[in-house]
Amino acid sequence: MDRIDLVKRNAQEIVTEKELDELMEAKAEPSAYTGYEPSGKIHMGHVLTVNKLIDLQKAGFNITVLLADVHAFLNQKGTMEEVKQIADYNRRCFLALGLDPDKTNFVYGSDFQLGEEYMLNVLRLTCTTSLNRARRSMDEVGRTMDDPRVSQMIYPIMQSIDIAMLDVDVAVGGIDQRKIHMLAREGLPGMGYKAPICLHTPILLGLDGDKMASSRGNYISVDDDEATIKKKMKKAFCPAGEIVDNPVLQLFRYHILPRYEEVVFERPEKFGGNLTCNGYEELEKIFEDGTLHPMDLKNGAVKYMSLLLAPVREVLL
Repeated sequence: MDRIDLVKRNAQEIVTEKELDELMEAKAEPSAYTGYEPSGKIHMGHVLTVNKLIDLQKAGFNITVLLADVHAFLNQKGTMEEVKQIADYNRRCFLALGLDPDKTNFVYGSDFQLGEEYMLNVLRLTCTTSLNRARRSMDEVGRTMDDPRVSQMIYPIMQSIDIAMLDVDVAVGGIDQRKIHMLAREGLPGMGYKAPICLHTPILLGLDGDKMASSRGNYISVDDDEATIKKKMKKAFCPAGEIVDNPVLQLFRYHILPRYEEVVFERPEKFGGNLTCNGYEELEKIFEDGTLHPMDLKNGAVKYMSLLLAPVREVLL
């Protein structure tokens, strides 16, 4: 896989691909960032963007990870002291998942977001952003948006200024970040900053086939042990032959197969013996045609997810 294919792998949207191609032709070491709002358990939805940062790192990008403690505070996720503790936990998890500690710049929001220049830029951008636009930008990621706080309206403005002040070429995030990123692309050039290229990853389904949510418990956490993963996978939505919106297949597409060149499904001889699969397209084909049973797919997911998350469990012990 060449550099550009590695960067685009498993991306749902790039705004714009032409700008990304030009950037990678012009710079041997472009820069990219993503921000994580510290808010409890790290699950595989978060890990999807970590995987993309690892791809970018392998493609020669300099990576900045913003541990957005101030954002979390504004979004009512706890006191500053509480969210800072969670941010430290997040950092340990991200490194254990495979980010290069020598090539990843971790920045706490509170390190620069309370400074004079930053706050002046936030106020400047509020002057050109309507209240409706700010609210729409937070619809996907905010809490209690039926009765929003003023702090939540400031949130997307701050995220745009983060991109400017960190001076990055590419902003990475889930597709739910799109409206905020578009606000940055439109608003920053008028302030003398470059418009970021935006790379968006999909939003993964929960194991029950519905939206992933901590309140539903339908996700795999990075500190789940093999027994916990097996228990959750046993109840996972996985209809035989169904390849669309199948959360177990999504684990292979977005988490397992980008890390393992081949996967082996262990089966008794009476059910055909072990089955080796190379690449997601092959996996999708043998599941759709019935060669691979849902239970074998689930058992394989338990095996490889446990291997993938073992380094995180070791760090957190």
